[in-house]
Amino acid sequence: MTVGIDKISFFVPPYYIDMTDLAHARDVDPNKFHIGIGQDQMAVNPASQDIITFAANAAEKILTDEDKQAINMVIVGTESSIDESKASAVVLHRLMGIQPFARSFEIKEACYGATAGLMLAKNHIQQNPDKKVLVIAADIAKYGLNSGGEPTQGAGAVAMLISSNPKILVLNDDNVSLTQDIYDFWRPTNHAYPIVDGPLSNETYIASFGKVWQEYVRRTGKTFNDFAALTFHIPYTKMGKKALLAQISELPEEEQNRLLARYEESIVYSRRIGNLYTGSLYLGLVSLLENSTFLNAGDQIGLFSYGSGAVAEFFTGELAAGYQEQLNPSYHQQLLADRSQLTISEYETMFSETLDIDKDQSFNDATPFSIRGINNTIRTYKEN
Repeated sequence: MTVGIDKISFFVPPYYIDMTDLAHARDVDPNKFHIGIGQDQMAVNPASQDIITFAANAAEKILTDEDKQAINMVIVGTESSIDESKASAVVLHRLMGIQPFARSFEIKEACYGATAGLMLAKNHIQQNPDKKVLVIAADIAKYGLNSGGEPTQGAGAVAMLISSNPKILVLNDDNVSLTQDIYDFWRPTNHAYPIVDGPLSNETYIASFGKVWQEYVRRTGKTFNDFAALTFHIPYTKMGKKALLAQISELPEEEQNRLLARYEESIVYSRRIGNLYTGSLYLGLVSLLENSTFLNAGDQIGLFSYGSGAVAEFFTGELAAGYQEQLNPSYHQQLLADRSQLTISEYETMFSETLDIDKDQSFNDATPFSIRGINNTIRTYKEN
């Protein structure tokens, strides 16, 4: 029996800004954003949408009624939780109409949380092969207007259905994990925005990939030549490339070019969306699978997950026969094409609009799943 990703899709809010506009507004050379960090657009969310609405819109696209009866675990990986006690997965469970006898919970470890959820789901299905697990990576990356991290913001969710005999990616049993207590990025309770040591964060990310990769090679004897492609956590699209380049610099040029070409295919969507925190690795996976014409069933894919603070993991999967038929590139491309571009003034106004949970209010958002209002501190949701 095999276990892995049976279905996958993503959702982003229907608004974005162009990074050239942001650069001009911040008196920065646009090449610093487009080339320096590798971002062209950035997703922006209104106050009427949150990680639950992102998750619901992403999950609804892939779940059938049969899936909802077979799911007995719902996991949300996020660092943008809306409640200090109640898990967003509990609300999502209801919105999706999943059968009642299921576990539902959140996992937090910066951008690594969804990977922890994926591995828990894998273990669960190995013990319960007739069941399915819904794993969601949902986040809102916000650093503040005019902040150093502003051009690396973003928002959205990736939904994955985990099952036995998966139709997209079979997960292997060769994971290498790494934990280090490092304050490169953190957000103390009640702080609206994270505190970031940018140079340390970049350094730790690159070093962490090197450590897990070298340990993986030591344990398995495999090399880069064994992989058709590698995907990375993408806080901004140049970050993963820096980590990859640090490890492949001594490979033959042809081998370097092959891996770098696949990397470029994995960041097509991220260049237009920005940072999804827990979802960025899996957005990269969707992008690779939907934008590459060089992959085949049976190919091995390497995945590097990283969460500041810091936890890293390298794991691998094998592409299932007919995986292309399970993807939905036309939907994802249309989702991005249908978004409305905001002026910088409109973006700054939307960015500054926050929910006051102590004030009853209502919203009128046309998105299938969105916040309908606040009533006695409780968020109510419009359902599809």
